[in-house]
Amino acid sequence: MSIRKVIIDTYFEVLEQTDSELSVDELTDSTVLLESGLSSLGFAILVATLEENLDFDPFVMMDEPVYPSTFGDFVAIYEKMNPNL
Repeated sequence: MSIRKVIIDTYFEVLEQTDSELSVDELTDSTVLLESGLSSLGFAILVATLEENLDFDPFVMMDEPVYPSTFGDFVAIYEKMNPNL
């Protein structure tokens, strides 16, 4: 399974857990994270769950912190920092 697929599946699981709403059709690479339905707590849950699912946290691995602004940026960070490639 691709990292993108894991992120998308996990994203919608967290949306459901946090009673947030966003349809699959509304989530694109240009979706602004602050407008994507997740609160800051939701994003913390997302990153923690992704670490469990993917066995790495790219934000901990970075020398200098990068804060993604769109969903596409978020996915790209995971793809770039994937230690399994």
